[in-house]
Amino acid sequence: MRMLVAAAAAALVIALPAAAENCPGKAGRAQVTQGYLTKGEYKKDSHAQGDIVETAAAAGSFNTLLAAAEAAGLVDALKGDGPLTVFAPTDAAFAALPAGTVEALLKPENKHKLADILKLHVIAGKKVKAADLAGKTLSAKTLNGAVFIDGTDGVKVNDATVITADVKASIGIVHVIDKVLLPAS
Repeated sequence: MRMLVAAAAAALVIALPAAAENCPGKAGRAQVTQGYLTKGEYKKDSHAQGDIVETAAAAGSFNTLLAAAEAAGLVDALKGDGPLTVFAPTDAAFAALPAGTVEALLKPENKHKLADILKLHVIAGKKVKAADLAGKTLSAKTLNGAVFIDGTDGVKVNDATVITADVKASIGIVHVIDKVLLPAS
């Protein structure tokens, strides 16, 4: 009987992590898998596929972000030395901004303003994984001020939700978000 109980307990210890990964509750949403994006899909993989620019370009859903990084003169920084943590808004996130906003920001005379917005999406010197944020609320210093991160029910950065976490890049980690972070006015 003792042997049966011990075997059952061992099986439970082995099975619980797998069951928790599929749990729809709060704990299940906080768990993440490392991987990379290709053509808009999340693929599980333990190896980074390229720098942040290459990773975003391969995904196919960050064209506006990449155009903005180019217009702001930040592409080399996203290809350079890391580590970096990037909260990357999708094309849909940029499209949700008021009409004409993106076009105005891409004008050469707004390069500084655009750079300030994009720098709010980058934490330099760290690879912050979603597991580091799970169950916590904190303020994180970006290249242009602080953002509030709430990891108690999924992960939110200010009012943006992380929709795909821990996308590995050669110089850091990318978290895909559903809104563009804007500096406080």
